Amino acid sequence: MKITKPTLLIDETKVRKNIRMMAEKARKSDPILRPHFKTHQSATIGRWFAEEGITCATVSSVDMARYFADAGWKDLTIAFPYNPLEAEAIQKLASEIRLNVLIVSKEALEHLNNHVDAPVGYFIKLDVGTHRTGVMPDNFTEIQAMAKSNQPHHELKGLLAHAGHTYQPLTREEANKIYHQSLAAFDKVSQAIGRKDLIYSYGDTPSCSLVDDFSAVQELRPGNFAFYDVMQHHFGSCTLEDIAVCMACPVVSIHPDRGEVVVYGGGVHFSKDFIQVSDRRVFGTVVSTDGTSWETTPLATVDRLSQEHGIIRGSSDFINSVRIGDLVGILPVHSCMAADLQGYYVSLAGQRIEKLNKATL
Repeated sequence: MKITKPTLLIDETKVRKNIRMMAEKARKSDPILRPHFKTHQSATIGRWFAEEGITCATVSSVDMARYFADAGWKDLTIAFPYNPLEAEAIQKLASEIRLNVLIVSKEALEHLNNHVDAPVGYFIKLDVGTHRTGVMPDNFTEIQAMAKSNQPHHELKGLLAHAGHTYQPLTREEANKIYHQSLAAFDKVSQAIGRKDLIYSYGDTPSCSLVDDFSAVQELRPGNFAFYDVMQHHFGSCTLEDIAVCMACPVVSIHPDRGEVVVYGGGVHFSKDFIQVSDRRVFGTVVSTDGTSWETTPLATVDRLSQEHGIIRGSSDFINSVRIGDLVGILPVHSCMAADLQGYYVSLAGQRIEKLNKATL
């Protein structure tokens, strides 16, 4: 496939290696691996997980659950707060597959009870420090109100946490500390409810990459690990060699006087997520590519992004090495966002790999 515009290349060998690494880690500690598919959003890549023995998955929306249910996945958790306006779609899905939803308030549970009568499992989302959503572990009144459903077809399966505050440069010791703080929250809530059989569902790529022993939980839900990215490398979760996706971008302008190269590849292709390195914002790491592979040696960094433009700042050697019409590779800061913005991937063999297409929903 000839590359003429920003194209997200995917290295199948690296993706499969990353999947195998996490699956083996889960098997050694004994929890079920329920990987989050929001990163890749592809039925084809989902099959790579299935070939590693994975039988259940996590998704971030009802639409994504429908996409993967249609692709043959029969055990899915929607790890996003229950949306009352999608009750009808949840009802239909729950009548076809084993479906779990996320409850963050007693009002949400009441709505689920009154508007969905198909069998549904639900998890109570705990806020273990990220402060995005979820119930505080010491809010026993709210938790106890959420622990029992008056709908006989609804079952409290367990407690769910996403330690998003691990998304920072971490040592293994710091990752273990956050993980054990989450375990303490699980135990506190489990005791308050009076249930010893609840599933502890835990997941975030930094701690799942850095912590070795997960024997105290029953379920792991990392997602980004399948691709990894520059942000995870910055956190210490992976090496540059582990990153399995790279955006091939055409060079469209060169400004030696400013030490800048302009590529076709902007915020609509990468998002505008960045990492802070000293006093600079970095929007991507530039590497060499010929469109069929890429090197992992950093050549420059993406200094800023507009809608379609990517502005690379580099050394004079780098500036002098490129020509208008060349391709450069950019390792994305946040692969989940970059992947979400693409309609498809291209393998290193030049094959198009389809994914969930929001435009057709």
